[in-house]
Amino acid sequence: MGGKVIGGLGTDLVRVARFRRFLEEGKTALLERLFTMAERDYAFSKRDPAPHLAARFAAKESFSKALGTGFRDGLSWQEIEVVHDPLGKPELVLKGRAAAMCQERGLSSLFLSLSHDGDYALAVVVAEKEP
Repeated sequence: MGGKVIGGLGTDLVRVARFRRFLEEGKTALLERLFTMAERDYAFSKRDPAPHLAARFAAKESFSKALGTGFRDGLSWQEIEVVHDPLGKPELVLKGRAAAMCQERGLSSLFLSLSHDGDYALAVVVAEKEP
């Protein structure tokens, strides 16, 4: 039969107000720990960065859930990055321990969907593997 199977699924829902508060309180060190420079640059290029930061946080949490580990075993926020393809589709780029954990679990493809509306941001990650 061939083809791939779902090897993991993760979803996360985040309140945008939480990230708006971080911005208002000047929690720069926290934002630098959670997000790569490129992610921060992207969010801060928007009129309201809070929903974009919240969606990226949800994506990273969703990835950790799709792995089935959460943030343990050396997984780092900085090793999971949300980028966009030329058409704007969000994708995950993994480095270091995050990439190694995918390889250890036989995960070959990741799919990411992001959404934000009003008070909430949502992310879903589907991980595929060979059967």
